Amino acid sequence: MAKRKTTTPLAETEQTVQPTPSQQATSHPTPSDKPTTQDGDYSRFSDFDIHLFRGGKHQKLYEKFGSHVVEHNGVTGTYFAVWAPSARYVAVIGNFNGWDKGNHSMKVRWDSSGIWETFIPNIGRGETYKYFIIHEGGRELEKGDPYAHWWEVPPKTASVVWDTYHEWQDQEWMANRKAKNSLNAPFSVYEMHISSWRRDPGNPDRELSYGEIADALVPYIQDMGFTHVEFMPIMQYPYAPSWGYQITGYYAPSSRFGTPQEFMQLIERLHQAGIGVLLDWVPSHFPGDAHGLYEFDGSHLYEYPDMRRGYHPDWKSYIFNYSRPEVRSFLLSNAMFWLDRCHADGLRVDAVASMLYLDYSRNAGEWEPNIFGGRENLEAVSLFKEINEAIYKEFPDVQTIAEESTAFPGVSRPVYTGGLGFGMKWMMGWMNDTLRYFERDSAFRKFHQDELTFSTVYAFTENFMLPLSHDEVVYGKHSLVGKMPGDEWQRFANLRLLFSYMFTHSGTKLLFMGGEFGQTSEWKFDGSLDWHLLEFAPHKGMAACVKALNTLYTKEPAMYERSFTADGFEWIDTTDRENSVVTYIRKGNHEKDTLLVVLNMTPIPRSDYRIGVPSAGSYKEIFNSDAVEFFGSGITNASPVASDNEMWHGRNQSIRLNVPPLGAIVLKMV
Repeated sequence: MAKRKTTTPLAETEQTVQPTPSQQATSHPTPSDKPTTQDGDYSRFSDFDIHLFRGGKHQKLYEKFGSHVVEHNGVTGTYFAVWAPSARYVAVIGNFNGWDKGNHSMKVRWDSSGIWETFIPNIGRGETYKYFIIHEGGRELEKGDPYAHWWEVPPKTASVVWDTYHEWQDQEWMANRKAKNSLNAPFSVYEMHISSWRRDPGNPDRELSYGEIADALVPYIQDMGFTHVEFMPIMQYPYAPSWGYQITGYYAPSSRFGTPQEFMQLIERLHQAGIGVLLDWVPSHFPGDAHGLYEFDGSHLYEYPDMRRGYHPDWKSYIFNYSRPEVRSFLLSNAMFWLDRCHADGLRVDAVASMLYLDYSRNAGEWEPNIFGGRENLEAVSLFKEINEAIYKEFPDVQTIAEESTAFPGVSRPVYTGGLGFGMKWMMGWMNDTLRYFERDSAFRKFHQDELTFSTVYAFTENFMLPLSHDEVVYGKHSLVGKMPGDEWQRFANLRLLFSYMFTHSGTKLLFMGGEFGQTSEWKFDGSLDWHLLEFAPHKGMAACVKALNTLYTKEPAMYERSFTADGFEWIDTTDRENSVVTYIRKGNHEKDTLLVVLNMTPIPRSDYRIGVPSAGSYKEIFNSDAVEFFGSGITNASPVASDNEMWHGRNQSIRLNVPPLGAIVLKMV
């Protein structure tokens, strides 16, 4: 995960709907004793709920905490519940009471859980509110609701009473999504940042609503052939330059784009079109905004109190206290919330390495070893195992995907074998090696062919996803096509070749928005992609190539049936460094589905290029990245190529091909 801008300006940190001087309470309440309640009949907590919450095992705290419109003693109103064990006074403040800090005080439960509750009659959906908290030491705070389902639009920071009721119309997808999310199914992900994917053409400063995004996104993804969309963090975040990775409302989709129900309709429409939805989830850190989780009740409630563990030096944010059972329940319930209430098909978990290692981005003396003297955060390790076990038990047809950049063992292996239990893991080594190779001038690639071939040394140690993500096209790294060497034609040919290599390599795929049509500028979080580029032949050809690759990937079983096992991939030849040509085989469950892949990493076409083949027969070219419709030069193999009884590359049969410049071809026996 790249370093993002994380410091929220003071105006964004503190601005909210504030009372006028005449609305201010005449005096601050200073009770000497906490008022208590013994499970008032408005409480949503049972003794078992409290047991699970305090044991770190509660999976549905969103049904208990927060604000809920209910009927009590024949009167409709809103029930509020918040965890603030170090508070000596808590009240609900909002527009409905003139932000009066003494008007609607809450009562703390008698069971020492630290949970405060109240029922306020005659208020309901749409009311803005915060919690006014007085710490035991006298410090006063105003906090948003950690479990709120909707918030004011930033820069305002109050929570809003809302619900997650929605009459879903995606039953067909939900009943059959196991086949679409399976590890032996095609899994091609389009990663996108909702705010900057597309803006209002008439007003580029205006972000589109969830509904407007759906109108444009659904047909686009269908046409391009991606199987899944991954939204960068959609949870409520106050500061736009954080890209969504600094979250204050973990249980609410961003109010910038509409209501929770409108977000659900976006997911629903994607499902109705046969497209899966992954959500970027951030359990690694949260910002220090005044209305957020940091020092929530005046104490280090959600974060580690020792800043050697509790503060993230890269992102200037705070780290959840994974040892505290109530915080573990908060995160466990949050993961379940997006799968349960929003029908997400999986979670891509951000910055996993930063959670696993106590010394992540820290120098000697800036971190404290675990109880065994090691650098692993054992509490985070156990939390990942518990969350993944819970998710796959409750939702066996989803996927959890780890962004993990180290060699931590067993990230995508089952918990019962000692793994962390994720379904997949980003293959960061492949990404780094591949981009470094393709950035080289083609004349020097022959000296670095191992950067391509090394990936298969470890490719099957995990269930890997190949990511070309947002992190690779920001902060001076250039766009993907901007990284490629050569003139314009060569840059686009190189990128088509790179995509061809990615799609034919073992593992699932992820491509960040804009890459599919050769966005020339770096990604800008506060503007739209340059859609006008599709008017030009190189970009139109790039999009056509990616569309063809998605079609190839989803139609050919050899491309996905054995993505995570060594028996699905076999090198033909990696030794032709002089010509910078590599050849390999992809295998499915049936021999008839076998594919041959040939990559030419130089701009020099190779005619009558001989490769060994697995068996005698004729081989038909089913994909060529140099096709004219892709803005290529059109060097193809028009007719099926019959094999010769001539040994080559250690095989009894071989074929001769025309290999295009900076091109990839895929062949199948006919």
